[in-house]
Amino acid sequence: MRVFVAGASGAIGRPLVRQLVAAGHEVTGMTRREERAEEIRAAGAEAVVCDVFDAAALEAAVVAARPQAVVHALTALPPKFNPRSDYLAPTNRVRTEGTRNLLAAARAAGARRVVAESVAFFYRPEGDWVKDEEAPTNDQAPGNFGAAVEAILDLERQVLQAEGLEGVVLRSGWFYGPGTYFGPGGSSWEDVQKRRYPVVGAGTGTFSFIHIEDAASAFLAAIERGSGAYNVVDDEPAPLHEWLPVYAEAIAAKRPRRVPAWLARLVAGKAMADAALNMRGASNAKAKRELGWTPAHPSWRQGFRDSLA
Repeated sequence: MRVFVAGASGAIGRPLVRQLVAAGHEVTGMTRREERAEEIRAAGAEAVVCDVFDAAALEAAVVAARPQAVVHALTALPPKFNPRSDYLAPTNRVRTEGTRNLLAAARAAGARRVVAESVAFFYRPEGDWVKDEEAPTNDQAPGNFGAAVEAILDLERQVLQAEGLEGVVLRSGWFYGPGTYFGPGGSSWEDVQKRRYPVVGAGTGTFSFIHIEDAASAFLAAIERGSGAYNVVDDEPAPLHEWLPVYAEAIAAKRPRRVPAWLARLVAGKAMADAALNMRGASNAKAKRELGWTPAHPSWRQGFRDSLA
């Protein structure tokens, strides 16, 4: 199959391009920077340098590639995770305006299928601690996180309702592995090393993780099967107080501090403190059932030790 990967030089794009090529697909990878194009070519794919906001150039690039499937793995995340800033604003634009441009280009190229990246940690913080894809999303999140949820929901609506295209949305959990915030040298890695990532209050907020290679393998599966939205997470959603000490041990850091919720709200902001207490995890049952996908790292417990030590 001919596959066009937008975001081919990103954290998920790099392993995805490798996996697509290994599976025998004909791949064209898009990046914004010429220096990253060589990495894409080295992985066995064609490379195109293009900005998703240049609609005319994007359409020309996608039409020239003649893809049957288009992957939307574009983000514009900064190197450092900083919830006190509006660090998600550039990615919000990618998810709204960028998605519109990419879908228009996919239609112009005659593609039949689009698979787009979303997130699995935006479910409404009420009821069960582990959510399936039918659960309500947190569409009333405060501040910068509220704007991010709006952008994510806009992306999902555009992809799933795209005229003339089969749309699939993959809601990924918290990434770990190379090139991620939790990967070696990432900002969350450094924060834990410096004991700046504490357990807040009872630490009941529930996280769902996914190794970056497993996330890529879900995209590989979804270019050929499935429809609608899928949670792409490992088998073990876990509260903050449970996974964070294991992560710290895996990266040879000191045991995380514990701080009261009021102090976390003062230092990190209300949204992050509330997430540490109330965030919901996600179930991967639908992805396993309908995509025929199973994570090679079924639990963060072993995954942290095997891939981060």
